[in-house]
Amino acid sequence: MGKAADLSEFDRGQIVMARRLGTSITETARLVGCSRSVVVNIHTKWINYDDTSSRRQGVGRLRVIKGKGRRRLSLLVKQNRRQTVAQLTAQYNARPSASVSEHKVERTLLTKRHRQTLLQWVRKHRDWTMDEWRRVAWSDESRVSIRRLPGEQLLPSCTAGHTQASGGGIMIWGPFSGAVLGPVVEVEQTMKAANYLNIAYQLYPYMAFVFPTGNGIFQQDKAPCHKALIVLEWFEEHTDEFHLKSWTPNSPDLNPMEHIWDVMERQLRAQTPPCPNISTLRDCCLDIRYNLSPVIYQKLLASMPRRVSAVLKAKEGASRY
Repeated sequence: MGKAADLSEFDRGQIVMARRLGTSITETARLVGCSRSVVVNIHTKWINYDDTSSRRQGVGRLRVIKGKGRRRLSLLVKQNRRQTVAQLTAQYNARPSASVSEHKVERTLLTKRHRQTLLQWVRKHRDWTMDEWRRVAWSDESRVSIRRLPGEQLLPSCTAGHTQASGGGIMIWGPFSGAVLGPVVEVEQTMKAANYLNIAYQLYPYMAFVFPTGNGIFQQDKAPCHKALIVLEWFEEHTDEFHLKSWTPNSPDLNPMEHIWDVMERQLRAQTPPCPNISTLRDCCLDIRYNLSPVIYQKLLASMPRRVSAVLKAKEGASRY
């Protein structure tokens, strides 16, 4: 297995892209030819610092802000909260040997703000009862990819439903609550505001069925398409039917929907033979999704108090989930 320092920038980029597309840690490690720990380290570095470079490949120290630098930047912000990022960067770089970009300063401030927002959120919800968590419908999207046996790429049965013989996959979205799983919706191309609005139309009957009294809470993360004006207006029009939950960004450990995708992915990998084309993959996803045991999502719902406690204990937003 390759070490992190031995990977090329292309390999590092492949790791980041694979994880962003929902590929598991194990599959990403297999594709790139490295260990799981290397995948985790490179992806974490990209999340925290927007950087995947290796120290061996550069000259001099890595230009990131951490430790004392973060504390100094925080002090500069407190001294004048109306400063622009450019002004903060200039002040930060006034000291000898300090040389960071405006992008790094902005990234550092956003990361800290996200941690603070996350802690505020979990403190607000640490005393929630199970009855309150049962009112929540969780949602997320995930990408699943085609897997083929060696030599199958050009077989007609492996190209059905896809224009490229080299491979492909689908993006799927779905919600669940402690009562029942929601619909599986295939997302065409990338998730944009118009696509997400089409999903919202299919969400409505699900929320009306699960929460007929209108006390349901719908959870979504803060992806750009979720914050689009046409989407927010749609949710505002339906506030009498259910409520939109204010959610903290960059907090997959607080969304049990992530575990639903993990269970589905493991079952997909166990398929023999593997799904060779888009059509088969779509059918398998639907079959697995609608046959998941209710025990799975009921246990996930019951884990919410522990998740909140774990984040509070970690203080920085990381947890064991």
